[in-house]
Amino acid sequence: MDGIIALYKERGLTSHDCVNRLRKLLHTKKVGHSGTLDPNVDGVLPICVGSATKVVDFLMTHDKVYRGSVTFGFSTETEDLDGAEVTRTILSAPISTDQIDAEMQTMTGTLTQVPPMYSAVKVKGRKLYEYARAGQTVERPSRQVMIKRFKRLASPTFDEQSGTQTVAFEVTCSKGTYVRTLAVELGQRLGVPAVMSSLTRLSSGGFDLAETWTFEQLTSAIAAGDESFLQPIDRALSDYPVVELSDYLWSGVKNGIWLKEAEVNQSASVVALRYQGAIKCLYQKKGAVYKPLKMFSTT
Repeated sequence: MDGIIALYKERGLTSHDCVNRLRKLLHTKKVGHSGTLDPNVDGVLPICVGSATKVVDFLMTHDKVYRGSVTFGFSTETEDLDGAEVTRTILSAPISTDQIDAEMQTMTGTLTQVPPMYSAVKVKGRKLYEYARAGQTVERPSRQVMIKRFKRLASPTFDEQSGTQTVAFEVTCSKGTYVRTLAVELGQRLGVPAVMSSLTRLSSGGFDLAETWTFEQLTSAIAAGDESFLQPIDRALSDYPVVELSDYLWSGVKNGIWLKEAEVNQSASVVALRYQGAIKCLYQKKGAVYKPLKMFSTT
């Protein structure tokens, strides 16, 4: 069994939980996910099965789209509602939508983020959350991310009793972006503590929410011998121009031969080579020839 499953990850499950459950359902160990979703986040989680595990890195290059909410007035140690509260500032009046929109607009483009202590980023061989749970702090490497869109979705809601304000948002961003950190930073720019109060991933790896399958749906399909939930690896490689191979060229490509520019008939730096309806490999331009970059199948 080979292909990509657009899984709907429910809240309460880790991404690793999902992989383990699918290994049991599909009776195979060769299963991997592309892009971790925190336990309290639901939505699209592309899962690669069999030879499709070779395209995990390519799936992760696609932009991601999230819909969520940020609450102003308090912050937590994890930057979401899972962690203990660390700061609270009771808001006496709501922050204006003009202020919120103006700050969100300044947070598009290239941003530098420092991963939260409660994250799976590794430092000196240990995950940051392991340091955090042990009460230790460690210097965290910053990273650059691209925020293509960060927009308020509706009128904010203000709770006079708790002195908090909640804003729904949608964000389109590059891989490696911590949306909870983005939410916290928005609060900082507005001069108030903040926390990400909900989050759903709408799109990842070129798959959107409408294409996802729940575990219940997958279980039923597998029991019925229906494998329509499997998408071809081509879905992960849509950014590359496709070159159709003849029988003659395929006989050489599957053995790793180089191709002349005239045989490829493309000027792109990387091309996807397709044979009999399936992408078999990626080739990269090196001087006047194209050389193998990544082989997915030789059959």
